[in-house]
Amino acid sequence: MTIFKKSFTQQESIPEEGIEAAIAVMRSGRLHRYNTLPGEKSEVDLLELEFAEYLGVPYCLACSSGGYALHIAMRAAGLQAGEKVLCNAFTLAPVPGAIHNSGGVPVLVDVAEDYCIDLDDLEAKAAESGAKYFMLSHMRGHVADMDRIMAICERYNIFLIEDCAHTMGASWNGVKSGTFGDVACFSAQTYKHMNSGEGGFLTTRHPDIMAKAVMHSGSYMLFDRHFASPSKDVFDEIRYETPNYSGRMDNLRAAILRPQLAKLDEKCASWNRRYTVIENILAECSVIRIPTRPDAEVFVGSSIQFSIPSFSAAKIAQVIRDCEERGVVLKWFGNAEPTDYTSRYDSWRYIENMPNLPKTRAILATLLDIRIPLTFSESDCELISHIIVDVVKGSE
Repeated sequence: MTIFKKSFTQQESIPEEGIEAAIAVMRSGRLHRYNTLPGEKSEVDLLELEFAEYLGVPYCLACSSGGYALHIAMRAAGLQAGEKVLCNAFTLAPVPGAIHNSGGVPVLVDVAEDYCIDLDDLEAKAAESGAKYFMLSHMRGHVADMDRIMAICERYNIFLIEDCAHTMGASWNGVKSGTFGDVACFSAQTYKHMNSGEGGFLTTRHPDIMAKAVMHSGSYMLFDRHFASPSKDVFDEIRYETPNYSGRMDNLRAAILRPQLAKLDEKCASWNRRYTVIENILAECSVIRIPTRPDAEVFVGSSIQFSIPSFSAAKIAQVIRDCEERGVVLKWFGNAEPTDYTSRYDSWRYIENMPNLPKTRAILATLLDIRIPLTFSESDCELISHIIVDVVKGSE
């Protein structure tokens, strides 16, 4: 019996340029973003400027985590306690958590067969709920029809926050993920497309939103030391009215991230080569379903999702156990009990008036996920895929 022996949680090492830059920061002792010499830009300043340039947006704020960025995005947008926020029912727990942390009430929207948010349900709930905010997760790197989403947001006057934790480097119809909405939030947690352990970004084209986000991040009255930020006059009143929630990124993490950003598109291409290997082999199995991705979507295949629609919950659980015995780690988004980083929407019991979403439950019931670290070769991806197919066929 063939066994796969590599770890699904082992990431690539930090680039040598990042290690050297981090050592330089540590030797300087100046890890805090505002601990700079006159006229000097810190590592965080440079990273914000570079990330803003990469996306093609004017403003960028480096944060302590992607979840923190989501939280202050809601605050900076003006969300008031008790206001409703549309969001994916198929997402990770930090997304509804950020809404709750901001005082909002999540309104969960169904998932569609392509694993994106269900646009018909989104339209219906936008009309029914009266929500003026929408936190859209590009969950596991699947980009929905952004043209239709933008039309819905315009029709109902909805403020759109994009959760791009899994789509850094992706695009729709040539427009980069994170540049559609009013605000976008990105993650640099270890298992995302850039790795600083924890970290994140908030980007926007709105000067008032960025000014509030900078104040929320813990700038004190040092906001004029931000270079990917609006002019000082935008802060005239905002600085008195905006609380400090202290969630800055430090120079050590920024130093680690800057060379990774320079290589991001190259890494995305490497992920997609591995993704294609796995996709092609899994697609040969008649009981495995992988949605066809639209031509408009340029995705980043750092993970792959597939369904086995004909399998019961017991069979899915057995597939997971059998694959694990052979060294292949699968995650199951339909498990009734939250496990590791996966949790089904009905386990977020703090949400008021928890809806019953039979469509979402049915789709998640057979949905499995594989992480694709770049420490895996394309040959590794072939082996992983053959093991999965072998296990699935043996369970029919």
